[in-house]
Amino acid sequence: MDSASAVTAGIRGRLLAPIVLGVWAAAIALAPSLPAKALLAAPAALLPFVWWMLATPARWLTVFLAVALLTPPLPIAIGDSGPNLCLAFAAVGLFAGLLWLPAWRFVPSGLASAFVALLGALLISVAPAAFHSGAEAAAGSLARVALFGLSVYVFFYTAYGPGRHSPISLRCLFWIAAAAALFACVDFYFQFPAPAGYGPQFVWLDSGVYRRAQGLFYEASTLGNFCAFFLVMIAVAFSRPRAESPVSRKALLAAGAVFFAALVLSYSRASLLCVLVAWFVLAWRNRRRVPLGRVALAISLAALLVWRVFPAFAEMYWLRLSNSAEYFFTATEGVLSGRVASWRTLAAWLADNPWQALFGIGYKTLPYSSYLGGPVVADNMYLSLLVETGILGLAALVWLNIAILRAAARASHSLDTRASFCGVWMFCFWCGQMVQMLSGDLLTYWRVLPVYFCVLAVAVRV
Repeated sequence: MDSASAVTAGIRGRLLAPIVLGVWAAAIALAPSLPAKALLAAPAALLPFVWWMLATPARWLTVFLAVALLTPPLPIAIGDSGPNLCLAFAAVGLFAGLLWLPAWRFVPSGLASAFVALLGALLISVAPAAFHSGAEAAAGSLARVALFGLSVYVFFYTAYGPGRHSPISLRCLFWIAAAAALFACVDFYFQFPAPAGYGPQFVWLDSGVYRRAQGLFYEASTLGNFCAFFLVMIAVAFSRPRAESPVSRKALLAAGAVFFAALVLSYSRASLLCVLVAWFVLAWRNRRRVPLGRVALAISLAALLVWRVFPAFAEMYWLRLSNSAEYFFTATEGVLSGRVASWRTLAAWLADNPWQALFGIGYKTLPYSSYLGGPVVADNMYLSLLVETGILGLAALVWLNIAILRAAARASHSLDTRASFCGVWMFCFWCGQMVQMLSGDLLTYWRVLPVYFCVLAVAVRV
């Protein structure tokens, strides 16, 4: 009886499969529009692609970073800018972590503990967000904690998980980043229609009003910070033997001009300061070996390129930088674009409510609630974390910054040339990043943070 049932089931399966496939093909053929046909046919292409990504541990990560850097937000009304397609590949990455579970090797370290501490502090702050600002604000807070957690997962996957055996190719990452920066320059030149969600950031010139270069990101500061990261990489590559560079010297110069142009077109002064701090740290570390002539030549060529293609914008940017330096102490409020007023508001609130500094009011609730009388954009990572996550969150951020510098410094002395390269790169960049945190909420740059933490993981991986 059992064998007969099995035979019957097998016959039904053989008959049912062609019927299902036939119905699926008919549905695709009869779909009223091309988007509907593509949606119905998508599983036929997606399943083999997912299978290919899961064949080796590092493939999904490469695809995830490429999609995060090279695709715009989707036109869906969720959050500030809409979700990005890379979140689907992040789900594939979580499954890959389970699929390759035996490959994980957790090694206790100060850096790993600091990541966990900061993520935990952000997660704990969701409760005060619900208490002070309501369920909607708490849901937004939890979503932003999850986005930061995605970057932490990329670090652990690459440093202690399956990705440590086959880390991402720095050459591939470099060219993906260069393509993203090049699109930002082209986008600024032609002023393409903005993606689904974007920050309304503009520059007023005599010839008209132009949207600041944002590329495929949500806003200009993210693009500037992203370009700063790879400009530091280029400087590190020039300071080391040719054999250790991920790409050729000519490619470094060409891409460096693109990254510098995109940074300038983003109109971000803080990102430029990040680069200058990082380059200064690199020059100090290698004061006998840094080819200052080549670096100066690369900067001059990039500046000339920007001036030739965008003369009015280059002049405006230079005036902005010179005025910032000239009037920093006499007109600080104007130079810092209104940030001082926000800082005064937060400082006054902390003075009036010191007990709330213990637990905070909820991560990323300041810009989206009226708990302080109205939305406040802190534009200062340290101050915003103190108000939103309390002393615990601020202490965790300081601990993470110190842990990153210590781990990167140790990796810079590694006998492994790739680990040493990434260690120097991360050490110099994170010095600049710590300075830029004074004028921006850099932990919210969730589409570029995975790139930074992936490079850090390559430096310190087990």
